[in-house]
Amino acid sequence: MPTPRKEAVVAELTEALSRSVLTIVADYRGLKVSDLQTLRGQLRPHDADVKVAKNTLAKIAARANDLTDLEPSLVGPTVLVLAYADPAQPAKIVNDFVRTSRILQVRAGMLEGQMIDAGTVDEIANLPSRDVLVGKVVGGLASPLYSIVNVLSAPPRSLLYVLQARASQLEAAEAA
Repeated sequence: MPTPRKEAVVAELTEALSRSVLTIVADYRGLKVSDLQTLRGQLRPHDADVKVAKNTLAKIAARANDLTDLEPSLVGPTVLVLAYADPAQPAKIVNDFVRTSRILQVRAGMLEGQMIDAGTVDEIANLPSRDVLVGKVVGGLASPLYSIVNVLSAPPRSLLYVLQARASQLEAAEAA
């Protein structure tokens, strides 16, 4: 019979997994609580969170969200990193944390419902953030428009330069 506390944990995990865009499953064996708090603090400003729960409860929450592919990676001491908005920045933070701590080991993850391996998490970490990518797309779309405006405004501008030069010539001739 499940206890109310376990039911609350499952409900919380189910809700968190349903909202997350990116879920990273990692082995935190040997990691200090203070290190985990540091990671949590680094992730919080980027709308991401760290959850530590029993694997059986995490599996129940994963099944509730049809994330059964995640179950095989839920073995041993497991920490879930859940990103609710842009997946790139939290993946970068986890990747940097893995490099510096050398204790945390990424096992697998889920990106928008698709199973990914540790290598894909690393690739996501190397992507620019969503804002940078949107800026590049907007810049790429706006660039041809600026070129068209430049081309269309060149003849009148050239005529204006010729008229200004002629006016300067006439003024110089009158002054002489």
